[in-house]
Amino acid sequence: MARLNLTALSSLRVSRHQIPAHNLIPNTSIQNKPLLIYHSCIHPSTSAKGIEAHLQEVGVVTPQWRYSMFDTTHFHSTTHEVLCISAGKATLCFGGESNPERVEALVETGDVVVVPAGVGHRLLDDYGSGFEMVGSYPKGKSWDMCYGKKGEEDKVGKIKDLPWFGKDPLYGNSGPALD
Repeated sequence: MARLNLTALSSLRVSRHQIPAHNLIPNTSIQNKPLLIYHSCIHPSTSAKGIEAHLQEVGVVTPQWRYSMFDTTHFHSTTHEVLCISAGKATLCFGGESNPERVEALVETGDVVVVPAGVGHRLLDDYGSGFEMVGSYPKGKSWDMCYGKKGEEDKVGKIKDLPWFGKDPLYGNSGPALD
């Protein structure tokens, strides 16, 4: 199977965000790996099935679902997450909505978001656009749900031991996740 025609790395616009811990949401404070947004990475005509096939071929992450994003701030302590926008557009909040250093990002079909473990995220608005993402996780990892509440401290403590990507989830041997 041929790989997707991705935006050339030399032309790819990437946003990198370090988001400090806020209340009980660790954000990027544990591993200091940034939230990454690959803008217009995938051609917008690419189907969710095509995105999944590409991710499986690169072999870094395993696609696990197609869905929107929950509208409650949550984070994962067991894995990093790769979100490929397969349809629509939305404003997403990263870092916790009460965090003065949160990131509110408008994402749309073709964008990719790499969410490090511990980074709070939620849907703010999907504009009735049929917003859908392909959610993927590093091979062998499964996600949990944390909400920044007391009692999650042991889970949060394990984030420091999670390995980062050995290859970029979309580009393979080079790419923004490795920079």
